[in-house]
Amino acid sequence: MKKILIIEDDLNIAELQQDYLEVEGFAADICADGSAGLKQFQENGYDLLILDIMLPGLDGLEILRSLRDEKEVPVILVSAKKEEIDKIKGFNLGADDYITKPFSPGELVARVKAHLQNYEKLKKKFSEKQISNNTVVIRGLRIEKEARRVYIHNREANLAQKEFELLLYLAKHPNRVFGRDELFEKVWGLEALGDSATVTVHIARLRDKIESDPSNPQYIETVWGAGYRFRV
Repeated sequence: MKKILIIEDDLNIAELQQDYLEVEGFAADICADGSAGLKQFQENGYDLLILDIMLPGLDGLEILRSLRDEKEVPVILVSAKKEEIDKIKGFNLGADDYITKPFSPGELVARVKAHLQNYEKLKKKFSEKQISNNTVVIRGLRIEKEARRVYIHNREANLAQKEFELLLYLAKHPNRVFGRDELFEKVWGLEALGDSATVTVHIARLRDKIESDPSNPQYIETVWGAGYRFRV
């Protein structure tokens, strides 16, 4: 049975979500406080998180920021806010979906099922491509971690150090959207204090070296208004 955590301070909404999920065979827990919800999520093996943005303690975006490096399950953000900037912030921090209140519980359940199915497919697909701890192979692209070499359809691509590190970081987090500032922080080791536009330059160079058609990339996709993701 899949376990779901609902972090929502409106108990009427949370209990309605819980009822619909349990009818569909899920185990659903509720937490009304952001700080307590983060701790509960980290300490228990949940398969999906339904996360309100406006919460006491920590808000949903702060929770996402805290989970950014450890989250391995789908997160659906829920909010009464309809501004596009909130969606962009959520996706940049690793959310998988964003649903605006009011919404039908049936729609939420459908999204939960879809994300769980996609996540299981992704795990299986990626594990099949993970030949060893030191090599990743995805659709003709082979990354050899220890040797720090990259091959595209058996032809070696000559990558600079940061190009290799950027490609490896994206490939290790498939289908997740990263903003430029986050990639700059993770790959360059800086908290976005420099010029994160260098990420755009390195992405362009990577595409020239590994994509058969850089204008129509098959590996490193641009998610307009949000950042980049590595597609598997």
